[in-house]
Amino acid sequence: MTPDTKLIRKIIAPNGGVFTGGGTNTYIIGSDDLTLVDPGPIIEEHSKNILDNFGKKINRILVTHTHMDHSPLATPLAKELNVPLMGMIIKDNLEYQDLSFQPDVHLKDGELIKTDEYVIEAIHTPGHASNHICYLLKNNNHLITGDHIMQGSTVVIAPPDGNMKDYLASLKKLKNYNIEVLAPGHGDYIHKPFEAVDWIINHRLDREKKVLEKVRARQVIELDDLVKDVYDDVDPRLHRIAKASLEAHLIKLQDDGKVLAVAKTWKYIN
Repeated sequence: MTPDTKLIRKIIAPNGGVFTGGGTNTYIIGSDDLTLVDPGPIIEEHSKNILDNFGKKINRILVTHTHMDHSPLATPLAKELNVPLMGMIIKDNLEYQDLSFQPDVHLKDGELIKTDEYVIEAIHTPGHASNHICYLLKNNNHLITGDHIMQGSTVVIAPPDGNMKDYLASLKKLKNYNIEVLAPGHGDYIHKPFEAVDWIINHRLDREKKVLEKVRARQVIELDDLVKDVYDDVDPRLHRIAKASLEAHLIKLQDDGKVLAVAKTWKYIN
């Protein structure tokens, strides 16, 4: 079954950029009883597109996570349509979060959203964000991944809310589900889901190995210097962004007992 069926459709918010690629993917599930997933940022053009084409049939709004490119439009749309908001609220580490998002239904891992047309399973996948949820459309095994997996790019893991150990565990968790297609928060559909999952896991572990090697070589090093060593294969203009994921790798390595944060430096210990 191809992704663009009447069961799942995608429209792209006009918010393209370094972090968002071509823009945030908003998904519409169903034919007559519609579920809207990740309305995106508050952009009048995007809101009008959603309302004009689907508004009369939208009965609920789901959010994968509360980053500013995914959820801000959810609250005003829910109020206008008088439909419930569903997702997971964040309680700590509120920086860069959409504080307007207050779900009417607080979803839990494994919870099912049932309609006469389809069933959606909420899968809690912390890592990119602590309140991140992927949504499995069980009728055709399409997984809406939010920012857990993106097409054409790796995901930034930004502490303190982002957690590399959680992210890797959440990727491995997906292998327990019957998934045929990934519907990412940015980019195109991915038709070989588990190849994509394995590639991301291996890429992250390879990067972690490189981080440890570079800290070992220097013994003690500051983050600004380490990012140049670890991401020497990446455009230096992106090093500012890479620093977040680098810090997430270092925190994981510290939890594993291999490095130690000392003042503003990182020290090799094992």
